[in-house]
Amino acid sequence: MKILVVGNGGREHALVWKLLESPKVSKVICVPGNGGTATLERCQNLPMRVDDFEGIARFANVQGVSLVVVGPEVPLAGGITDFLQSQDLKVFGPTKTGAQIESSKSWAKLFMKKAGIPTAKSKTFIDTAKAREYITQQGAPIVVKADGLAAGKGVVVAETITQAYGAVDALWDQGVRKLVVEEYLTGQEVSVFAVTDGLTYRTLLTAQDHKRIGEGDTGENTGGMGAYSPAPLVTPELMQRIEREVLDPTLAEFQRQKITYCGVLYAGLMISPQGDIKVLEFNCRFGDPETQAILPLLETPLHQILLACVEQKLADFPPIEWKEKQSVCVVAASGGYPGGFQKGKEISGLDLEAEDVFIFHAGTKQKGKGFVTDGGRVLGVTALAEDFDRAIAKAYNAIHQIEFEGIYYRPDIAYRVKSKPPQVTPPPLVAPTEQDSTKEDSIEEDSIEEDSMIPEILPSPPSPSPASETPSVPEASTPPNPQQPPSNSV
Repeated sequence: MKILVVGNGGREHALVWKLLESPKVSKVICVPGNGGTATLERCQNLPMRVDDFEGIARFANVQGVSLVVVGPEVPLAGGITDFLQSQDLKVFGPTKTGAQIESSKSWAKLFMKKAGIPTAKSKTFIDTAKAREYITQQGAPIVVKADGLAAGKGVVVAETITQAYGAVDALWDQGVRKLVVEEYLTGQEVSVFAVTDGLTYRTLLTAQDHKRIGEGDTGENTGGMGAYSPAPLVTPELMQRIEREVLDPTLAEFQRQKITYCGVLYAGLMISPQGDIKVLEFNCRFGDPETQAILPLLETPLHQILLACVEQKLADFPPIEWKEKQSVCVVAASGGYPGGFQKGKEISGLDLEAEDVFIFHAGTKQKGKGFVTDGGRVLGVTALAEDFDRAIAKAYNAIHQIEFEGIYYRPDIAYRVKSKPPQVTPPPLVAPTEQDSTKEDSIEEDSIEEDSMIPEILPSPPSPSPASETPSVPEASTPPNPQQPPSNSV
C-alpha cells in the first residue's frame, strides 16, 4: 500500500520511518518532507505546500494512495481532512470541527465544561482592558494564552501582574484578538496519547516533555526541547483515572455533538502533588518531540493501527504491543531559537553508529551529499535502553558527536527520571577499645566531603550557551562501548 504523510518536522520523519518498517507499505510520499525523509528508502518527498489541499488530493488519487496521515495541526485546523474525504480519500486526522479542540482554546474550554472534564479555571477576552482587570482581580502567578494556534509559543506563565499585563500587550501586538486567561496550576505535566476511530479509543504510551528553552525548565516556551517515555509518573492506577475522568468524557462529548473524531487525541495534563488531574490543553495530532520518543518503542505495525481507526474497526483490533525499554529524545536547536536564528549551517556527525539510537530530522534540508540547518529545531536524537539512566547516556553521547554552528541543546533532558547519586552513610560511632582509645578516629557525620559521593552515571555535557547567544559547539565524546553492533539509526 501507498501512504501519504503531510508535514516536514521531526514528528513526520518518525512517522514515515515507522510506517516504512512494514513490508506491506510499498511507498510513503511526504509533503513536503525534510532532509531526513529524503534519505529513507521507499520514501519520496513532494515539494508541495501543506495547505494545497487540491494538489495533495489530485496527487494522492493519481498515485493510488490508500491512506493520508496528517502530522501538523495547521492543515487539520484548516480543514484538510474534510476536503480530502470529499475526494474519496481515507484520512487519519480529525475534521476542522474536531480540530477545534486544539485550534481554539476557548472552544476547548467550553467543550470541557460541557463534558465535565477537570481543567483550570479561565476566562476568555476580546478586550485587553477587561483582560487586565481580570488579571488584577485574580492576582499572580497567572497564565495568559493566545486562543488560536501558536506553535507551542502562545502561552505565557506570568509570575507577576506586571508580566501578565505585558503578555496581554505582546500577544495583542502580534495580532491575537482573543485571549484566554487561566489560573496557574502546580504539579507535573504529562502527555497522554490515544488513537480513536470516533467510536472507541486505544491509549498509547505516555510521555513527559520539556517545553522551556533553558536548563531546569526555565526561560521561554518552545515547541519542545526533549521528551522521555513512558512517564513513570503515570501508574496503571493513575491511567485508569485519566481514562475515566478525561478520555471517556471527551469521546462521549464528541459523540454528543455528532463530531466523528478520527485521529490522535493528545491530552496535556497537570498532575498536582495531591494527585489531582486537570487538563491544560488538548491537541488534535501526535506531539513533537513526544512522537520521536514513543514510536521507536512501538512493536505493532503503525499502518495497521491507523487503518483500524479510519475504517472504524478499532474495537476489534488486538492489543497494541510495545518494547520493554525506556526512551529519551534530546532536541538540537539553532542558536537563538525560539527567537531569531540563522539557517544554512552545515551539519556533521550524522553518520554515527550505535545500537538503538535514532536521529530524526526536523529543520534540515539536503545540500549536495550533506545536510544544512533549515529551522529552529533541527534534529531529535532518540535512544532506547533498559533503564532511563542508560537511555540518557546514549542520547547525549550521540548528540555530542553532532556539530553545526550555533548548536544548542539542553543538558538536562529527563532529569526527573535520572537516578540520584546515593548518599554515603558514615559508619556508626563505636566506643574505642582499650587498644585504640588514644587514637582520634571517631567520625563526625558532617566530615564527609563531596568528593566521596558516588558520581552520577552520565557526566554533564558541555554547558550550552543561552538561547540569545551563539553557543559553542560541544566536543565529540567517545562512545561508552565502541564495539556496539551496527547502527539501526534512522
